[in-house]
Amino acid sequence: MDGGSDRRRFIAVEVIAFMRTSVVLLAAALWSFSAGAGSCAEPVELYGVHEVVFSGPRYGPADAPAVDAELVTLWRHESGGPTCRIYGFWDGDGKGGNSGNVFKVRFCPTKPGAWTLVRTQSNKSELRGQNEGQAIVCTGGSHKGFWLADGRWYRRSDGSHPYIIGNTMYSFLSEYDDKGPSGANIADDIRANSEYFKKVRFSITPDRYPHPKDKPFLDDSGRPTDDGDFSHRPNPTWFHNRVDLAVKTAYEHDLIADMIINGPDTRQSRSVLRAAANGGDCTPILRYIAARYGSFPNVWICLANEFDIKNPKYSTADIRKFGRIVREHLAYPVPMSVHSRPQDWRAELNTEPPWHDHVTLQNKLKKLHVAADFVSRNFSIGAKVPVIDDELAYEGKGDGWSEADVIESHLGAFLGGGYGTTGQKPASKKGHYFFGDFKADEHKAADNLLWLRQVIDENIAFWKMQPLPAPRGNAKAGIFENLDAEFRAMAWPARQYALGTNKAREGIRARLPDGNWRVTCYDVVARRQMVIERSAQGTLAFDAPNSRAALFLFTKTDSPPAR
Repeated sequence: MDGGSDRRRFIAVEVIAFMRTSVVLLAAALWSFSAGAGSCAEPVELYGVHEVVFSGPRYGPADAPAVDAELVTLWRHESGGPTCRIYGFWDGDGKGGNSGNVFKVRFCPTKPGAWTLVRTQSNKSELRGQNEGQAIVCTGGSHKGFWLADGRWYRRSDGSHPYIIGNTMYSFLSEYDDKGPSGANIADDIRANSEYFKKVRFSITPDRYPHPKDKPFLDDSGRPTDDGDFSHRPNPTWFHNRVDLAVKTAYEHDLIADMIINGPDTRQSRSVLRAAANGGDCTPILRYIAARYGSFPNVWICLANEFDIKNPKYSTADIRKFGRIVREHLAYPVPMSVHSRPQDWRAELNTEPPWHDHVTLQNKLKKLHVAADFVSRNFSIGAKVPVIDDELAYEGKGDGWSEADVIESHLGAFLGGGYGTTGQKPASKKGHYFFGDFKADEHKAADNLLWLRQVIDENIAFWKMQPLPAPRGNAKAGIFENLDAEFRAMAWPARQYALGTNKAREGIRARLPDGNWRVTCYDVVARRQMVIERSAQGTLAFDAPNSRAALFLFTKTDSPPAR
């Protein structure tokens, strides 16, 4: 059932059936709780992921269950809302084997209380109606939940605003490099990244460094293959043992798993959306990714890496279509975007309603002001959603970026009102940014970027801030005067100001609004902070240090804290 008309008929039948049965099923489920049977319901933490197993028709490697079988479940909270419509997926034998009759649904409770699976709909009789009435009890928990676009920034479901700096490991799922086994493993790489970064971006395929046996897809004869033209036949062995491991480990460490569906580099990995072996219809893999991973609060989706550069290329119309398909199959507000050539966001990618919730950019930059202006400009071009330069600065000889280049550019992205992603690239197509095997002593900017992120999280209400115009006239920007043209600033007017500098300069002035102000300088390169004034008033003169990345923070001390 892969055509648009068939899907609409399927949904219509599903909705009618749901309307007829949901009241009875929900009443029965809720009665079981009130009668004391609720103790049998499985407890699940808030924003935890609950997996339900179904027994369906048996498939083998030469079959195409992602095309042939559709499974949809409807879940409802005891209060009557919300209702979640969640797709299921075939998972072989459920243990990593590519033959079997195991289907799964992954559900994430977003509200404490009782949730009931009130309807199971499928085009396969073996699955239809299965597990209806199954209930869980959502308890409290410490997980912060989904990432929700909040103007130019992201907030979590719990209302917090952690700052994001990301890392790149395109093909680390294969655990191979250019010489053979890399010596790394998926879980350790995720854990190591979580100690320094808030996001890691990776391909669902092995791209340039494939595993000799494990492959993400199965060809028409059932043989494992790296060829994305067979994306309508996802191999449960690969996804169960590798992608699931990365996503689940990242969830445990509250690390964003930014999954690239198409790309980044080889023709085979770039053919996932082309899906030539399925007549050019990539709906099965898009539905599969949404079903398998769309209930994880830490998952983000990148439709394609450099969609408009390497072959096969895709048009903006293609990307809009793919984005809409994924959104149709997601029950939750999963962040999604696409990655293009080094230029501004393509405004023709914007739609109403939007399929993307953030702008992904690629522009390797070294200078604070260039990074800030690039990010700030694209906020408006991209329909005023969060902006992330996901190839802001790769450290190493591969691109010629130094540790200080990486640090300065990331401070610039922050001052532009957005986020950045790094990578370690000692040579073209080599290093952490492809192989993984992350080591902080090799990616030398990692500890500085962690320090910057901690400074921001602990001290700056950045989600209240907007970038100030670049210094003009008498080198002014907001309250600041006598600035260098390359300095950039942000403001939460009359409450908090941030100024970034990248060189020494004497006699900078800040004309402070009424009140008492604490002024602190954070040298991100040296990882050193210094309090300049604890209770400044009026006009304050100060000097910028001889550092590629210094952040001055002005906080009004006689104001209530940010909420």
